[in-house]
Amino acid sequence: MAGRSSTRAGTIGFLRTHKALALGMAIVALVLAAALVSLVWTPYPIDVLSVPDRLQGSSLAHPFGTDQFGRDMLSMLMVGARTSIAVALVAVGIGILVGVPLGLVAAARGGWLDEGLMRANDLVFAFPALLSAVMITAILGPGAVNAILAIGIFNIPVFARVARGGALSLKSREFVLAARVAGKGEIRIIAEHILPNIANLLIVQGTIQFSLGILAEAGLSYVGLGAQPPLASWGRMLNEAQTMMALAPSLALYPGLAIVITVLGLNLMGDGLRDLLDPRLKRRVA
Repeated sequence: MAGRSSTRAGTIGFLRTHKALALGMAIVALVLAAALVSLVWTPYPIDVLSVPDRLQGSSLAHPFGTDQFGRDMLSMLMVGARTSIAVALVAVGIGILVGVPLGLVAAARGGWLDEGLMRANDLVFAFPALLSAVMITAILGPGAVNAILAIGIFNIPVFARVARGGALSLKSREFVLAARVAGKGEIRIIAEHILPNIANLLIVQGTIQFSLGILAEAGLSYVGLGAQPPLASWGRMLNEAQTMMALAPSLALYPGLAIVITVLGLNLMGDGLRDLLDPRLKRRVA
């Protein structure tokens, strides 16, 4: 109990002295809350057009106004948050579930297997997420699922490199050598000793890739390769707003701010987590 209290006090103290982390967590929590609420409720349905209500300004009925089709902007932003988070979250999950085992296997085996996996990673890196999406959608058609697949494929080599680098840095450490002398196999060593010690690296990288995933999803939706109507997307909202800039610039302002603020919050949280999960800094704070 005393250890838990000390850890909790240290974390609270860290948050008080690192306001950027607290701000990032607050922003991310707000966006997540909006996305979760949109699963069960939005102020107005986003698939119902109301021409008489088109291009209304901010009011009590429509705090962020309405778009050129009479849809409530607040409802569109809430559902857009759900779309962006879902796409980015699943894409990061694909990267972790595939990339981390590949990186750990490459570090453990070495030799030709390590070289082959890393060269394959370099090949995937040569195709950015947007280009991958173009190729995938040319075959399968546009949609959120294909955007997830494209971004997830791009995340695989990122996590593979992080896992491989972390595992190689620990491979010659005393506790790993002691485990090997004790007769533990490579899989058990990875599961019990290496993976827990690189979890902080993976968490921080996951936060960074999550923010990049939101940007990628917005970019793909902007060019028509991401989520399709009637599903709302921040990127497609920007695309639809560009023809209305002279009449209603707020149609582009709100989704643009949503993307910027969400990515900023994730980056602030990622930087703070990197410091929070640093053992040397934790000892200093405690």
